[in-house]
Amino acid sequence: MSNSDHVSSISTPDELAAFIESHRRQLLAYSDRNIGPALRSRVEPEDIVQDVIVSALSSIDQFQVEGRDPFRLLCQLAEQRIIDAHRHHVGAQKRSAAREVSMDAPVAGGDGFGFINMLIASMTSPSQAFSRDQKEFQLQQAIAELNDEQREVLRLRFIEGLPTKEIANRIGKSDGAIRVTLTRTVAHLQEVLGTESI
Repeated sequence: MSNSDHVSSISTPDELAAFIESHRRQLLAYSDRNIGPALRSRVEPEDIVQDVIVSALSSIDQFQVEGRDPFRLLCQLAEQRIIDAHRHHVGAQKRSAAREVSMDAPVAGGDGFGFINMLIASMTSPSQAFSRDQKEFQLQQAIAELNDEQREVLRLRFIEGLPTKEIANRIGKSDGAIRVTLTRTVAHLQEVLGTESI
């Protein structure tokens, strides 16, 4: 199945998010096939997919190149996330059994994690700390305009590092509803910032 005919239509975070949602099943299957047994006990395929969404939205310019297959790009991002997750979870466990390393920790050269770091900083730092950085201040303002549930879902996923299933249990909604909320909220924040801001 070729998705290259979709490339020219992907120009905004909302359009990319819609494309990802329409191919979530295939991307989930790809992630499920490529997660090894050592990692599977710590990370679910759906969590890989959720991080791919953030990564893709943070590097949307890749999807705007004519002739590139967007689904192939998503699979490449998934592979990177799996490698990163394996390095942080399994590698860290080997270095120190007592040390817990979050999959959302900063990753050198990892597309999308710069946005995660900015998101976490925006949700945990006082507003005056951002006066020197317009992008971070703008993101903080956008987060303040979200509803309580959207902010709580972001906090549980990116600050506490909970998987979507656990967030769903806490919020009292379905796992699917939480995934949609995360995808749409991240897309909205990226739209507010503008793709050139990341």
